[in-house]
Amino acid sequence: MNTLISRTVTAASFALFMGAAQGQGAVALTGQVSSVEEGAMEGVVVSARKDGSTISTSVVTDAQGRFAFPAARLEPGHYSLKARAAGYELDGAKAADVAAGSVAGADIKLRKVKNLSAHLTNAEWMSSMPGTDEQKRFLLNCNGCHTIERIMKSAYDADGFMQIFQRMASYYPGSTPLKPQRLAGKATRDVERGGSGRKTAEWLASVNLSQQQTWAYALKTEPRLTGKSTRVIITEYDLPNPLIQPHDVMLDREGNVWYSDFGQMFLGKMDPKTGKVMQYPIPVVKPGWSEGTLDLEIDRDDNPWVGVMYQSAIAKFDKKSEKFRMWTTPKEWDTDAGQLGHIAIEGTHSDNRVWIKNSDGGHIYRLDLVSNRMENLGAFKDPRSGKRIGTYGIHSDAQNNAYLLDFAAGNIVKIDAKTRNATVYPTPTPDSRPRRGRVDHEGRLWFAEYQGNAIGMFDPKTERITEWKVPTPWSAPYDAVAGRNGEAWTASMLTDRVSRLDIKSGQYTEYMLPRPTNIRRVYLDDSRSPGTLWIGSNHGASIVKVEPLD
Repeated sequence: MNTLISRTVTAASFALFMGAAQGQGAVALTGQVSSVEEGAMEGVVVSARKDGSTISTSVVTDAQGRFAFPAARLEPGHYSLKARAAGYELDGAKAADVAAGSVAGADIKLRKVKNLSAHLTNAEWMSSMPGTDEQKRFLLNCNGCHTIERIMKSAYDADGFMQIFQRMASYYPGSTPLKPQRLAGKATRDVERGGSGRKTAEWLASVNLSQQQTWAYALKTEPRLTGKSTRVIITEYDLPNPLIQPHDVMLDREGNVWYSDFGQMFLGKMDPKTGKVMQYPIPVVKPGWSEGTLDLEIDRDDNPWVGVMYQSAIAKFDKKSEKFRMWTTPKEWDTDAGQLGHIAIEGTHSDNRVWIKNSDGGHIYRLDLVSNRMENLGAFKDPRSGKRIGTYGIHSDAQNNAYLLDFAAGNIVKIDAKTRNATVYPTPTPDSRPRRGRVDHEGRLWFAEYQGNAIGMFDPKTERITEWKVPTPWSAPYDAVAGRNGEAWTASMLTDRVSRLDIKSGQYTEYMLPRPTNIRRVYLDDSRSPGTLWIGSNHGASIVKVEPLD
């Protein structure tokens, strides 16, 4: 029997109720999601894609299992439908015809999945497997290139994992199973991050499939999101090549969407109305070394800048001439592991200097745009422990003071632009591993605590740090941003969720995304309230727009 019932009804019969429910006026497609096990299902993400389109639109079911797509979001045509709910899959047909002036209907039936392991998020694997939090934290180093499912379904014993650690240390961090890249020269990466490799290998061999045909522990899923979390519209734009990794996504003042490609030498631009993509090749200045970019920034002249990673360079793209200007690490400073992934230009207008971080040795550079010379401020240390600050993100304020986020421990470091003196501020949660963030319009630094599972905010006026823990376990936030409307956002490489913080109340609203993602940078368009979040699906070759309805 066909379990998805297509029907057409008059727009008048549904527009008043469902239009008010979604806050978007008339609707084009509506229906209800249910299952044999639960009946009506709240919190199911329902997606519609028109035949031949690269753009899909998603909404979420309410407490009665109902969903509605606004008419302004769906053109007339034939649409394929998908649904996402932890532990469930579509049962039967999944299509609907949308016509102008009427409302199409599609009641969707779901069934329990037979192979739950194929549907778990990284965070759900982390919650399912036995082990201490300390043991599991090791895996926060393993989800940048592939899923944790890949590890849990492996049959490596402890000796095999020791060989894997050694091999993984030789790969570029923008590698994927589709496009692995070996590091050049003598460069390696510390994939163990100070842990005990042998003990970790033995633990991993006890939780994967090296000793049994199936797992000796129950697989757990997170509850579906409900209430305010269902009030959202999500738009996903597929990029033209599956190898594209949109690491950072930003909007310029004209509304164009720009992205950095983590695994290839391109800067991308997308038209959010049509989904059309332009890719601009970035010159290779260090042949033979890994290719890819990371940090994307847009300056006051609306020109994009990118950190070009193991090419030991940064690049500025002039939108008028459509040409790149490159600055490279001076040869006497450069090494096999030289990596200029992060830059800070928010305060560049004040003194014509760009902050740059070299991951090899944690050295902090400043580029003088007048003389085109770099100065090396060296690597900063924590005065309490004597350890080097393991800078990941680097950000600047309006006066071009720099902030370093200590990914190796739990510190925020402020460098005075004039004196070059550094002050170290520990986060309330020890070893929180701050990763990336942004300075807001009030001069406060917002940042993500990757191991602290929180958003943090440093107020330079009070010199105090405030934290807000993200509700879903193992979210491991990568980046954080706050807007002018009293909200801050973060996202996850593990949960397939984005999280919106009401700063005044301290309450989060989370939104489930339509399919597995691996999110790095979060960008907030706060020109309206509520703001609109833009992210890249780093392993899904797509750009995602998240629009809360209230």
